[in-house]
Amino acid sequence: MAAQKINEAHEHIAKAEKCLKTSLTKWKPDFDSAASEYAKAAVCFKNAKQYDQAKDAYLKEAEYHTENKTLFHAAKAIEQAGMMMKEQKKMPEAIQYIEKACMMYMENGTPDTAAMALDRAGKLIEPINLEKAVDLYQKAAGVFENEDRLRQAVELLGKASRLLVRLRRLDEAAVALQKEKNMYKEIENFPMCFKKTTAQVLIHLHRGDYVAADKCVRESYSLPGYSGGSEDCIAMETLLQGYDEQDEDQVYRVCNSPLLKYMDNDYAKLAISLRVPGGGGKKKKAPAAPQGGASGAPAAADEEEDDYEGGLC
Repeated sequence: MAAQKINEAHEHIAKAEKCLKTSLTKWKPDFDSAASEYAKAAVCFKNAKQYDQAKDAYLKEAEYHTENKTLFHAAKAIEQAGMMMKEQKKMPEAIQYIEKACMMYMENGTPDTAAMALDRAGKLIEPINLEKAVDLYQKAAGVFENEDRLRQAVELLGKASRLLVRLRRLDEAAVALQKEKNMYKEIENFPMCFKKTTAQVLIHLHRGDYVAADKCVRESYSLPGYSGGSEDCIAMETLLQGYDEQDEDQVYRVCNSPLLKYMDNDYAKLAISLRVPGGGGKKKKAPAAPQGGASGAPAAADEEEDDYEGGLC
């Protein structure tokens, strides 16, 4: 089966070369037909799992589409060449081809296709190179933003922000989150603004910048529905109070409430690892037996903890 496909591929290449020849009666090479034959050859090589030869055929297809000034089809072929590299686990080379294809999509006037290809490239490289994935997601977001497609842009920015947190590039993550929040505000998705405020607070506290964290919450008071009793607002006010007063129990309760524990995983990890300055984590619970005759005290403490078991509010 593989040998048959390889033979078919070589037949298509022979036809392509014939299309490129000129004569007295044929003055110009037939680039369109040559590109088509190389595309067929590439598919045959791919089916035979000859990925290197398939890549070369796709690049030849792209070359002749470019000669024919059909840039969109040239870009598609280059992107396919990248996928052949992916099949060989050569991710850096795969990403290079996809980025080259994206530049051609832009040149062709199809930025949406470019942004989607950058997003796909980000997903491919993310398991092995988080830094490159951040770069690709941010580029894709920028393309969508330039096209006023903010919903797509903010989704990609969100991916980049989470990876920046994972990389512990918290200063950059804080900037990226503010941009996300501004976009969500622009498209009037206020519940997402609330979530981004929570993520901002966690990042700023991990950076040791209480003032910036407090400022994020205060600025969010202007968001419809945030102040005046929203679960998100009360949680952040309680968290900041506990952090400021070095109340480890209070910080622990907020950070382990469902509101924070069920955030995106990278932010949830920030929550459960947050410590107050000078503290060593959660304080030990009071012993069950009453001390000094204050028989009601432990029960009251238990009640207070129960209030937070299902999350704040």
